Amino acid sequence: MPESEQVSTIAHVIQLAVAPVFLLSGIAALLNVLTNRLNRIVDRARGLEAELPTAAPGRAETLGASLVRLSRRARLISLGIGLCTASAILISCVVIVLFVDSVFGLRTAAVVATLFIVAMTALTVGLVCFLREVHLATLHLRIGAPEPENTPPSAVLAPVRKD
Repeated sequence: MPESEQVSTIAHVIQLAVAPVFLLSGIAALLNVLTNRLNRIVDRARGLEAELPTAAPGRAETLGASLVRLSRRARLISLGIGLCTASAILISCVVIVLFVDSVFGLRTAAVVATLFIVAMTALTVGLVCFLREVHLATLHLRIGAPEPENTPPSAVLAPVRKD
């Protein structure tokens, strides 16, 4: 194949690879969100674990239930991170196979299609894990003053005087 045709072919492959590269950018942003959520879950769990040894019996039970929920949320986010990372790796493989096909003239359409389908499936399941974790986070969300038995001693404030 003449060099001008090779350059044209490679330019076409680069055009085909641009969409997956944008998809990789989106997945990277999603991974950033997921890792930030995981960090917040871990920080919250560590705070509750530190409070557990000195907690009153009723409060200890509430803390234990909260830790179980946080553990479940952390597992879902971790699974989502793994699936989104796998999706990014598969998308990278799609780009590699496109270039290998271009350079060596292999017929890899079925491989590219399969890799892309598996990548989108992994991304979709990762997003479902994220959605489920957000649902769990808001399921037990309580806005307003906590019940007295669930209020840590450091959060009890003196009554406000009305002068």
